[in-house]
Amino acid sequence: MKIKVKTPAKINLSLGVGPLREDGFHDIESLMQSVSLFDYLTIELRCDKIILEGTSSEIPYDESNIAFRAAKLFFETLGKDYGAKIHIEKNIPVCAGLAGGSTNAAGVLWGLNKILDEPLATHDLHKMCTKLGSDVNFCLIGGRAHCFGRGENVIPLPFEEFPLTIIKPKNLTITAKEAYAKFDELNKSGRGTSNLPNDLEFALIQYYRELKSLHELGFQMSGSGPSFFIMQDKLPEGLIKTPKNYDIFEGLTSVPCGVCESD
Repeated sequence: MKIKVKTPAKINLSLGVGPLREDGFHDIESLMQSVSLFDYLTIELRCDKIILEGTSSEIPYDESNIAFRAAKLFFETLGKDYGAKIHIEKNIPVCAGLAGGSTNAAGVLWGLNKILDEPLATHDLHKMCTKLGSDVNFCLIGGRAHCFGRGENVIPLPFEEFPLTIIKPKNLTITAKEAYAKFDELNKSGRGTSNLPNDLEFALIQYYRELKSLHELGFQMSGSGPSFFIMQDKLPEGLIKTPKNYDIFEGLTSVPCGVCESD
């Protein structure tokens, strides 16, 4: 049994960050939106072990990969000694604030449940999403939603279609851990309150000239960066002076759903 699942990237149209909690996380308030930049998962049910492979040299294909952990958690929750072969066609940039790993994890849960004729209800999948990561719950349902808590609480909102462009500086990765650490440093130092839609952008742009340049062009950072986006009607002419230093994803649109079966 085999299924192909497409897993969309997400952007944060807004991201407000609260103080550090006792559990090491931050409360957030975010308006998240799925967009038409997809990874594709080919999932094949096996009778022995979990095998992970793919097209990217930037991610591990072992138990440290969130997609692997998602498959393991699914089978443990189901109480079945199954395995799966999972191939990831990676198109979403890695460590880019676009939920590439989270959407893969959601796609694994959804795809395995589909292959096995949906033995688990949606609320069961959401419980597993919460254990895996802060954006996984949103990625499961996608569309547009208000997300809060760590991000695991998701309230769907009416869909609004719009075109956009995403741009990411090449050879620059920013982990969520670094972004939130910079935010905490800013809070402790009392160096001002964020006046941007994304509090993490406010915390990071002073450290990276690439981010500051994109900000000055009117782009907005997604998540913990370093990807930025802009609505198509606000796209600056010439886009950027040195396009060879950036990965540019033009012609994208918002999409109304999360992970789903690929045509």
